[in-house]
Amino acid sequence: MISLRKITLENRREVFLLKVSEDQSRFVASNLSSVASCYVLSANEGNPLPFAIYADEVMVGFVMIVYGITGYEVPKIADNNYCILRFMISEQYQKRGYGREAMTKIVEYIRTYPVGRAQYCWIPYVHENIVAKKLYEEFGFHDTGERINENEHVTLLKL
Repeated sequence: MISLRKITLENRREVFLLKVSEDQSRFVASNLSSVASCYVLSANEGNPLPFAIYADEVMVGFVMIVYGITGYEVPKIADNNYCILRFMISEQYQKRGYGREAMTKIVEYIRTYPVGRAQYCWIPYVHENIVAKKLYEEFGFHDTGERINENEHVTLLKL
């Protein structure tokens, strides 16, 4: 069973060690960089929500949800909406259905509106990341046609 858990002093190093395969590394920032971004966002009135993803008691991935500002170029839809800014399943745990199960938990969590009400959740993704695009579409996200950070497409889900 998949669960989202807070990053703690006890599990932070394990989060930092999770990695995608070499050929996927151009699609997602390191978890260490993502957690550092959470600190910077928090210090600047942002609302980051980072979680370790567990399959039962085994850490298999990481997600960083943000409400409002992301610290990056953002689409018009970003204000007062949620963004799944980072999402990864570690290389050794891929192709087991954990990504799909985790996305179910992530969307359920966002629909509790933990920081504030929102109409949408958006995800930036690199166009060449076909696996991610397909997963997002399975959950009802659709490409808006908008591009950010030069090479990232914006996909959107009405909450």
